[in-house]
Amino acid sequence: MSMTPEQAAWFRDTFTRLVDNVDQALLGKREVVGLVLSAMLAEGHVLLEDAPGTGKTSLAKAIAASVQGTSTRIQFTPDLLPSDVTGVTIYDQQNHRFEFHRGPVFASIVLADEINRASPKTQSALLEVMEESRVTVDGVAHEVGRPFLVIATQNPIEQSGTYKLPEAQLDRFMLKISIGYPTLAVTERILVGAVDRNPSASLSAVITTGAVADMADLAATVHVDPVVARYAAQLVEHTRAAEATRLGVSVRGAISMMRVAKVYAAAQGRHFVVPDDIKTLAVPVWAHRLVLDPEAEFSGTTAESVIQRALAAVDAPLARAAG
Repeated sequence: MSMTPEQAAWFRDTFTRLVDNVDQALLGKREVVGLVLSAMLAEGHVLLEDAPGTGKTSLAKAIAASVQGTSTRIQFTPDLLPSDVTGVTIYDQQNHRFEFHRGPVFASIVLADEINRASPKTQSALLEVMEESRVTVDGVAHEVGRPFLVIATQNPIEQSGTYKLPEAQLDRFMLKISIGYPTLAVTERILVGAVDRNPSASLSAVITTGAVADMADLAATVHVDPVVARYAAQLVEHTRAAEATRLGVSVRGAISMMRVAKVYAAAQGRHFVVPDDIKTLAVPVWAHRLVLDPEAEFSGTTAESVIQRALAAVDAPLARAAG
């Protein structure tokens, strides 16, 4: 059953309230907040590549507070073990049985700080939970629950002592974005209220975690016209055929676009996806999935420019509502 116009209006209003609430803790970044919330409701995960001190922790805490959820922060280091992330089974001598002790990954919002500083084995442990939404230890599966959003960060400046995320692992992130520094006016507002070290602590919840799961299920019913799906497929094919790329957008990347585009459309109060939704989301959803040809990369070509060329080369169909 497809989303109705009335349900789309309710979704838009609730989504706007969520953005407004989170924006109180992360001033002047409504677009970033909207994208991260869209990933959460599309049940995907976000990679933030940004300099230190841009508000990544505040973002995670504010989202968790807004949905009555829990938040954890995992500082990734070279000596971090997979069990430090997922949890471990310990023998209880008093009760003579093994008990599973949950790791920090069991939270509504998980901030994986500087994920590229951990070993590939530990990175893989987190990425497996992201894909499966559960942890399996000693043959027993433990669900992480809903919502479950991983916000992984990496510092684009300091590369010493880091382990680059392989392309196959990058492909598991629905979006890759950056928060960026605030404007002068917003910086002044932040400095005036600098005594508040934890702005998310004063936030009131907008909805419950159960309602977030309901919104995710509702967003999945947004209509995608075959013409719009074909447009997305043509863009994907264009990235694969581009001379500058060794690998274009994967099938997982194409599916991720459809999932997040449905949420984005509902957030605008529509019960159907239009081509402009695909255009708006193309760079954050697809750019990090491209593998460029070394010569093209050396000559200054970027993944973003490949996406923009595809958008310019492929004619968008006329938008039309759901039938």
